[in-house]
Amino acid sequence: MRVIRIPCGGVDFIPKEYLHRYLNEWNEKALRYIKREGLSYLFVNSHYWDAGVAGQRLSEALNIPHIHTPHSLGLWKKRQMETDYPERADKFEEEFNFKERIQHELIIYRSCQLVVATTPIQLDMLMEDYGLSRSRVHMIPPGYDDNRFYPMSEASRQMIRQRLGFEGKVVMALGRLATNKGYDLLVDGFSVLASRVPDARLHLALGGENLDAQEQGILDGLKKQVEDLGLTDRVQFSGFISDEDLPDYYRAADLFVLSSRYEPFGMTAIEAMASGTPTIVTVHGGLFRAVSYGRHALFADPFDKEDLGITMMKPFRHQRLRDRLSRMGAHKARSLFTWTGIAQQLVALVEGRPVAQALEEADWAEPWNDGD
Repeated sequence: MRVIRIPCGGVDFIPKEYLHRYLNEWNEKALRYIKREGLSYLFVNSHYWDAGVAGQRLSEALNIPHIHTPHSLGLWKKRQMETDYPERADKFEEEFNFKERIQHELIIYRSCQLVVATTPIQLDMLMEDYGLSRSRVHMIPPGYDDNRFYPMSEASRQMIRQRLGFEGKVVMALGRLATNKGYDLLVDGFSVLASRVPDARLHLALGGENLDAQEQGILDGLKKQVEDLGLTDRVQFSGFISDEDLPDYYRAADLFVLSSRYEPFGMTAIEAMASGTPTIVTVHGGLFRAVSYGRHALFADPFDKEDLGITMMKPFRHQRLRDRLSRMGAHKARSLFTWTGIAQQLVALVEGRPVAQALEEADWAEPWNDGD
């Protein structure tokens, strides 16, 4: 595999919500490069709606099939944001560009050859809200690298904790600084846990290496919330974690929480489970339907701080539950979400082999409901 970078849009930062306006330039340069180098492709596989815009144009120019994976859906995000922040609804169009996004999504989904949903919720929405027929939508989740994310012995885990300075019962969350990630809801839920588990600590590894003004504003708001709740000595903000160190941070934590207001899938939760860390996932997303409660993971409503806080408390109070979540969560991740397994499903789908539909119906239908 090789990565070919095709520049477009200039050197200044472009918000992802408006990147599609510069993709004609990308398509023209990409086509010139393909023809100059004499490259030949069997199909285009695009991810996210802006790449879908570029991918559809490229597939039409090359006269080859286009397979698109949305990951997130504009209609779903718009509804969730309007429900959560009705007082800010008049600003959403400028911030998220929902109208243009949804229009392009409709064009992409109806023009490409196949749409790949990552969760059952997405599968339902693509058919019910975007009007796609079942024959044009297939379900394949994102995958993780099982050569990097895997459990370790308790002795090794304790060594990692000592190196990272983890003390007490550490609850961890990580990801980019965005409102929909629900870190403020997690802090509220942690306040419930903190009142019941004296040595509980919350470790928030948020944002990239450099924060823009909006991200810095979210971070400042979280720190103010922590201070107002009297939790300053119980909550640590560590910032960006490198890819090299990421698996060890998962392993060092006693509990990982995905508290999003809206989450199409939840890759960080899968990586945590694969690393042997008991995990809680939001009910406002697709992943919670992939796990059996109390077996592979727990799930909670982050808008209900008592629900989230008490759910976080359970693995700390019940060792057998914690051990089961650690063991079976890792097993679930390996059985459904490794890169190798995901690649096999995609290849089967592209080649049109009957095994593609069989995999979806046999390997998926049962695990998404009851699990192993």
